[in-house]
Amino acid sequence: MSDQDAPDRRTFIVVGAGLAGMRACTTLRRKGFTGRLVLIGGEPHLPYDRPPLSKDVLRGKKDSTALPFDPAKLDLEVRLNTRATGLDAAARQLTTRGPDGESTESFDALVIATGATPIRLPGDGEQLVLRTIEDALVLRDRLVDGARVVIIGGSWIGAEVATVAREHGCRVTCLEAGPAPLAQALGSEIADRLRGWWDGIDLRVDTAVSRIDPSDSDRGAQVLLADGTVLAADVVVTGVGVRPDTGWLEGSGLTLQRGVVVDDRLIAAPGIVALGDIASRDSARAGGRLSLEHWDEASTAGMLMAEALLDPENAAVYDPVPYFWSDQFGHKLQYVGHRGPADRIEIDEVDGELSAVRWFNAEDNLTAWLGVDLPKDLVKHRKAVGGPLQQPVA
Repeated sequence: MSDQDAPDRRTFIVVGAGLAGMRACTTLRRKGFTGRLVLIGGEPHLPYDRPPLSKDVLRGKKDSTALPFDPAKLDLEVRLNTRATGLDAAARQLTTRGPDGESTESFDALVIATGATPIRLPGDGEQLVLRTIEDALVLRDRLVDGARVVIIGGSWIGAEVATVAREHGCRVTCLEAGPAPLAQALGSEIADRLRGWWDGIDLRVDTAVSRIDPSDSDRGAQVLLADGTVLAADVVVTGVGVRPDTGWLEGSGLTLQRGVVVDDRLIAAPGIVALGDIASRDSARAGGRLSLEHWDEASTAGMLMAEALLDPENAAVYDPVPYFWSDQFGHKLQYVGHRGPADRIEIDEVDGELSAVRWFNAEDNLTAWLGVDLPKDLVKHRKAVGGPLQQPVA
């Protein structure tokens, strides 16, 4: 038997059964890896899509967002309800805890795709988050006509929850610490132009929350503001961001800095890569490090990481143009690129309403684009990011 015909006895482990982990498994097989491939997931589900949770699932259009994924066709070992609890990168050993207890095993290569966990505010009161399918189903049952819903954070997810809650007849209050919803992401000038979308919602900006206290009733909570005001709520939804799930990696030998630090090929250490929400990657395009908690980042990285494990010396640089979208208040927002605080802004309007925004750096190169209900303009702007925009958008 020739070396080419010899069976591949290596073990590759993918930790995290989300979109990035699923793409990694599929890509490794497509690129010719025939060794043992193990997928470890902390939830009881095979990979599913998260963006529809705040859209179709909350609206009752779907109960499941499972992705097309067949472990048997990939000759894949799957361990669900199992969480990684420790890593020794030098010894190439992973420790996990599952239904049968704790175990440690060796690997030849490791994909870290354990994502991020929602940030919760201080206090013992009930606060819901929206990260898993279970979160979405619980919240959906609580968004009923007349319910007092307090959303903490006018983020992308906060805006999408507010959209559905208003559609369901809830009495919605949104508490935003900044000057306007999405001000951190888009800048105050652009965010201010979207405030009209929040009509019918009690939007309170520059408002800090101290803690969430228990309610006098069986459900709900009391929201204590920094100025001493107390808001009673039937439902409290906290949407103030997420933290990369790196607790299990303390002492692993990997560098942790708002995620797992990886180079521009997604490599954290020899034979170890990190993808998606948990990765903090080098980006020449952004002029520093990027940590992107977006669907597109998880999907693209998962599809392009195989060479970093199979042929690291020849692995291509990973630095795509970031892309994100949000459906809120009857509009589709699409955003590409990475704006800088000093970028020049160009704004398009249609009938007095914001239609598009373009950001340019000092060299007049396009750094980012935001479109409102302009899906056909997305591709050309994504291609243009990093260079001059040759022709204005009509």
